[in-house]
Amino acid sequence: MTDVRETATGLPGAAIDLAEMAGRHRGHRHLLSIADLGAEGITDVLRLTDSFVEVSRRAIPKVPALRGKTVVSVFFEDSTRTRLSFETAARRLSADVMTFSASSSSLNKGESLKDTVQTIQAMGVDGLVVRHSGSGVPWQVAGWLDGPSVINAGDGWHEHPTQALLDCYTITRKLGLAPEAGLSGRRIAIVGDIRHSRVARSDVLAFTALGAEVTLVAPPTLLPPSLAGWPVSVSHDLDRVLPTLDVVYVLRLQRERMLEALLPSIREYTATYGLTRRRAALLEEDALIMHPGPVNRGVEIAAEVADQPGSVITAQVSNGVAVRMAVLFLLLGSGVDLAVA
Repeated sequence: MTDVRETATGLPGAAIDLAEMAGRHRGHRHLLSIADLGAEGITDVLRLTDSFVEVSRRAIPKVPALRGKTVVSVFFEDSTRTRLSFETAARRLSADVMTFSASSSSLNKGESLKDTVQTIQAMGVDGLVVRHSGSGVPWQVAGWLDGPSVINAGDGWHEHPTQALLDCYTITRKLGLAPEAGLSGRRIAIVGDIRHSRVARSDVLAFTALGAEVTLVAPPTLLPPSLAGWPVSVSHDLDRVLPTLDVVYVLRLQRERMLEALLPSIREYTATYGLTRRRAALLEEDALIMHPGPVNRGVEIAAEVADQPGSVITAQVSNGVAVRMAVLFLLLGSGVDLAVA
């Protein structure tokens, strides 16, 4: 029988070499962008996530890794999956959790964002998980604070790094790949509202860093104004792309961010770019169907397709807790910092 002893953190001691991982990441404080990690950093998170998946399967899914630490969710936008996922992750690591509500805060009395986050810091917190509608706000927050780690939980149209990490983890696990193998040679299409999607930007960075071939599929009006520097190909023909894929990643139409008429109609968009049952039949049998949620069934994806065996949408949510446990542990619990501020 393999000797797998638990460390003081509650993690299986033989699962990973934390000292080796610490040496690679020492000196960094925040997770603001997936680009700061690089392929090796992403791989480290995926390796550590395996250990936290094991923790989550226990009868009591809790370890003392962050006992005595305080994590606060600072969300200025609505969120279900990301906020609850981070809070669950922190509690499973035995951290104390605080939740900030912008709608009932002193911001409504005229307090500035800077004063708000500095007030939170003064309460002795160790980590802030920040979501904001303004691109770049987590970078600002990190610059204003001296001590706490800042994790970007989504900023405007810009980035969502932990979503990209959980997507990478879900793909590697479902395709039976070791974290070290990366995604070399795998073909992934990201379909839909690329223009307004922070998930798309982080996923492109993460997937291509691990060696995947990424194709963006969208009408011209839903692509960014410039794709300079994006290591991707572009197609407007979803039917032609689908049979070639290992993964089709479907995005929600973010109508709340559309300030102008970018589509003739929702019906026409679904007819051309929706993952209907007919289109899903064009995929290879073992191809994965992904979506970051929330899902608009019948718009970007048919209800029956979202629930078919190739869909891993629920697994993405489940894996999100373990991935965020890994991120919080690396930043707050091991003496290791994860990414350059």
